[in-house]
Amino acid sequence: MKYLVTGGAGFIGSHLVDRLLQEGVRVVNVDNFNRCYAPEIKRKNIREALSNPRYQLCEGDIRDKEFLDKTLAEHRPEIVVHLAAMAGVQASLENPELYYDVNVIGTLRLLLSCVEHSISKFVFASSSSVYGNNPTPFKESDNTDNSISPYASTKKAGEVLCHVYHSIYGMSVHCLRFFTVVGPRQRPDLAVHKFVKAIEAGDPIQLRGDASSSRDYTSVYDIVDGIMGSIRKVSGSNPPEFKIYNLGNSYPVRLDQMVQTIEEILGKKARVEHVNFMKGDVNSTYADISLATEELGFSPQRSFTEAVRSFVEWYNDTRG
Repeated sequence: MKYLVTGGAGFIGSHLVDRLLQEGVRVVNVDNFNRCYAPEIKRKNIREALSNPRYQLCEGDIRDKEFLDKTLAEHRPEIVVHLAAMAGVQASLENPELYYDVNVIGTLRLLLSCVEHSISKFVFASSSSVYGNNPTPFKESDNTDNSISPYASTKKAGEVLCHVYHSIYGMSVHCLRFFTVVGPRQRPDLAVHKFVKAIEAGDPIQLRGDASSSRDYTSVYDIVDGIMGSIRKVSGSNPPEFKIYNLGNSYPVRLDQMVQTIEEILGKKARVEHVNFMKGDVNSTYADISLATEELGFSPQRSFTEAVRSFVEWYNDTRG
């Protein structure tokens, strides 16, 4: 088997690539190493993979149709796992056009190339952000027409595009809604990474509002378990299916509890500054994972504390 993973040098993508290589399959990684954060970090993520003969790195942009066509024609993967995206709520407020260009146009061009090269199995990384401020817990059948950030709306648009290509061309597609992912290689712009870095350095951290907002933090290793379950199911789907699954820990953690957990793991107290709640941020996320459990065998095994501890161990190793 050969799988193509877009964004395979990123946080989640590089962990998925590692797992796939462990499973003995061939992996083609499409990544453009953009400067959303330091490209050197992403290159470190794939350092071990580069020495594996079953791994192929193809540097290019998902918006480049000619590049996509050439890559798919040359490698002919059986399944595409589409993780590449501009990520983050706040940055999408600052540059919504870029987010739409990459996340919507890029996804459209990838789907077009898949159809032209007879690739009918597709896994798309969506986000819990699509739920906006819906009542929790979030369920896949909830209405998701009320996004509150450009980023969220691009992920919703990606899901809709996936359904179009399932409906018209008979592609089997899974859209996986990830809930705040924590663990080694986490992006520098995410809260756990930022807070650990600041507390270790003795710098202040900023807590939004009264710190009562909550997130369903999920270990990256559990997320990869969920993606693997999706890959297994979509690869055997006959007739073609379109499915949406929540991948979360199903255990929300308040912002102040998150800080306390980091303090306990680091053995240091945080210097706290309170700031106003940011536009585009949801109040809370909480995944109903009963569908993913039933159909993908998804069963998160790592607590929030374990996820943070694994991140801190990686963070300290990379600094040393």
